[in-house]
Amino acid sequence: MNDMTLTERAVSAQDIKIAAKDVQVFYGDTHAIKDVSVDILDKTVTAFIGPSGCGKSTFLRTLNRMNDTIDICRVEGDILLDGEDIYDKKVDPVQLRAKVGMVFQKPNPFPKSIYDNVAYGPKIHGLTRSKAELDEVVESSLKKAALWNEVKDRLHAPGTGLSGGQQQRLCIARAVATSPEVLLMDEPCSALDPIATAQVEELIDELRENFSVVIVTHSMQQAARVSQRTAFFHLGNLVEFGETGQIFTNPQDPRTESYITGRIG
Repeated sequence: MNDMTLTERAVSAQDIKIAAKDVQVFYGDTHAIKDVSVDILDKTVTAFIGPSGCGKSTFLRTLNRMNDTIDICRVEGDILLDGEDIYDKKVDPVQLRAKVGMVFQKPNPFPKSIYDNVAYGPKIHGLTRSKAELDEVVESSLKKAALWNEVKDRLHAPGTGLSGGQQQRLCIARAVATSPEVLLMDEPCSALDPIATAQVEELIDELRENFSVVIVTHSMQQAARVSQRTAFFHLGNLVEFGETGQIFTNPQDPRTESYITGRIG
């Protein structure tokens, strides 16, 4: 799945979807993320890997201001989405999260019908003008999440009645329904069985045609399978960031090599 075109051409400015520079995250007095700078490319899957508690999920949450919901959390540095500072006071975090969607570790469908789960975002953001338009968005989002054929005859059944893997794909459909530009996924397969995991991985590869996807995963095999670029975090630092093939086969930093070979983690 790795896309070699990135090696063949230098990364140009228009390829960069999110540019993070010198990002620091503090929880009270704890310095959780230290001086992290990364460029996240458009239409590319970027994986964040590293041991538990290394800061990868914390950093992911800075990219759509999810850390705003934690009182003692403070974020410093610059995070630009298409060149615009997402932490600017003029930016509405709710609108930002429509553009930078999020899928969590455990599937968390709303206690509503399958249809209403997907329709929720477009409704609250006023993205559709009629029931017919909304129907169209629900159908296309479920198709993008590879779920339409399984649920099209029971759209008004509760989303919570689906299997774990289907619930996670429903959450992906819900996230893509607001036409985001970036999709953040925080260990989206850790609660799923191997078959559902394979389905979600295949889906991530398809989603990259339309979105910039950033995935936090504790599985190095998963990072190697689904991503084109990989960032390795350790103790709140970004140790190494580059093309996935290079990170896994020829890491530049001994800490990356130790993690990949299983000596730390």
